[in-house]
Amino acid sequence: MKVAVIQLAYDDAEPIEERRERVAELVRMQRGHDLVVLPELWGATGFDYQKWEASAEPLYGPTVELLAGVARDIGSMVHLGSIIERLPEPGVEGRHLANTSVVLSPAGEPVAVYRKIHRFGFGAGEPKLLEAGGEIVTVGLPGGHTAGLSTCYDLRFPELYRRQLDAGAEVFLVPAAWPKRRVEHWSLLGRARAVENQCAFIACNTAGTHGGYEMGGHSQVVAATGEVLAEAGLDEAVLSVDLDLGAVARWREEFPVLADRRL
Repeated sequence: MKVAVIQLAYDDAEPIEERRERVAELVRMQRGHDLVVLPELWGATGFDYQKWEASAEPLYGPTVELLAGVARDIGSMVHLGSIIERLPEPGVEGRHLANTSVVLSPAGEPVAVYRKIHRFGFGAGEPKLLEAGGEIVTVGLPGGHTAGLSTCYDLRFPELYRRQLDAGAEVFLVPAAWPKRRVEHWSLLGRARAVENQCAFIACNTAGTHGGYEMGGHSQVVAATGEVLAEAGLDEAVLSVDLDLGAVARWREEFPVLADRRL
């Protein structure tokens, strides 16, 4: 499976409409890839919470509509990172916004929707403004393989990835807006999730500075063995990787650690 990971850089000055068009063109340039992955909240901005209400959109709003057309044009699956979704009605905590990921098929059809379960902010930011998701979500990939979906701060909670593993995941897809000052955690935890679950790991972070935070970049693609197949730096970049998902089953057979689980 040929994967393109678009590590997008942006700042607070770029209008969301212009950024959408720029992102659409970047995705269009990835023709020939089976899967294109974008970072978390690249439209609404990951840390500028004050913009979220104004930039919220319905699930099938302008971002999904635009990128669905691009997915059809290039014939690729597109993980559009995430949007601030305006829920049709308040959730169980009474909030009407969510951090929502959508995966589009090569025909431009939504094939998976994941709402971020673990909200970052320690009572402020996401926990204050957003409803938490509550569902384990997987999506089918080319070749009959299965990916588990999660977002950014979710990476710190290994039990989520065990649940995805038990739901059939062979690869984890993780968009993020992870800051530079904790980027070593980002890189380490991604490799750990790959090694402990014997799953491939595709992580797309943000670059640039917004909301006063310098972002960490270092998007990476990691094999199920823990080998880093590709890694970006701090600037905007596109990683293009030929990922052998058949190698996941071969590694699990060669080193059958998962069969020894007791808990």
